[in-house]
Amino acid sequence: MTTESIIKIPFHRAEFGEEEVEAVTEVIRSGWLTMGAKTFEFERQFTEYVGARFAVAVSSCTAALHLCLEAIGVRAGDEVLIPTTTFTATAEVVTYLGARPVFVDIDSQTMNLDPRDAERRITSQTRAIIPVHFGGQPCDMEEIHDLAEAHKLHVVEDAAHALPATYRGATIGAFSELTAFSFYATKTLSTGEGGMITTDNEGYAQRLQLMRLHGISRDAWKRYAVKNAWHYEVIEHGFKYNFTDLQAALGIVQLAKCDAMSKARRRIAERYTQAFRNIESLEVPVVCEDRDSAWHLYALRLKLDRLQINRAQFIDELAQRGIATSVHFIPLHLQPVYQRVYGYKSGDLPNAEAQYLRCLSLPIYSSMSGDELEFVILSVLDVATKWSR
Repeated sequence: MTTESIIKIPFHRAEFGEEEVEAVTEVIRSGWLTMGAKTFEFERQFTEYVGARFAVAVSSCTAALHLCLEAIGVRAGDEVLIPTTTFTATAEVVTYLGARPVFVDIDSQTMNLDPRDAERRITSQTRAIIPVHFGGQPCDMEEIHDLAEAHKLHVVEDAAHALPATYRGATIGAFSELTAFSFYATKTLSTGEGGMITTDNEGYAQRLQLMRLHGISRDAWKRYAVKNAWHYEVIEHGFKYNFTDLQAALGIVQLAKCDAMSKARRRIAERYTQAFRNIESLEVPVVCEDRDSAWHLYALRLKLDRLQINRAQFIDELAQRGIATSVHFIPLHLQPVYQRVYGYKSGDLPNAEAQYLRCLSLPIYSSMSGDELEFVILSVLDVATKWSR
């Protein structure tokens, strides 16, 4: 029997109920499935939730990041600072514009971008910095903003993990000039796929709205309505990045549940930390006192010098007990494409490499039952005890 066939607790399980089914059914019955009134209502509610002036719904967080960089004017020859510990989407969007992703090492404690290392990598070509809120814990945004101001850099937050999270009382999404969110299947608020950009800058908002739908005039989405406005103008070479009303129907229902789902994740994280914090071979995530994590991930780290097995073997032991886990993330400077194209190599960013080798993400989602949570805890403790030195 393979480990895949005996998994009892998945890494993620979406929390969808009859409210979501009814909301999607209503949209289907309306006859209007793509971007329309429901999308705009979701955007309006999202601005209220995070406290931003504008929200622009798009097809993914990848699309959101791409549009943000396009809006601030990143172009060929520019450089954008990015933590190496992130998903490849954060870096690949830089290359869409012909710019160069410059990888930055992480803080060994928080696993977020290290502003001091970022400053060392700034050149005359550096145009922007993208802090990634790893696992849902906000970066030190005051230090990043000070750095950006000193060097005249744009700040685009990658908040794929960070809904809802706060930094010094400010909600992520209302802090920087542009913030990109993800509604992917594993996120606290999920529409299957999708993303959102928030900003207080009206000029940016108008640019984002134009470029998400082929660069055509603002009301062109109405051209298939009964009272259609068939005439449209192509203003710019845009992209096919629009959201849909089907997704928005899910998003509106999920947004109403977002606080409750986040609190459930926090309770799970607190229980994990309580169970693991005094185990010599385990290191629990650290949450800084001046911020609240969204707990998208619970990234447990192994103290490998106190174990007889490595991270991959620890993961396999959990899989044999029916626990699905994951790893976030393989540092981008170790990936073949970034080594081939930009010359990165092993050893370039030592903090990220060291943390990667001992990090694994445990299941954490709002629909996780108490019995499931305790089974994961007992399984982790069992493996840690069995293979301790």
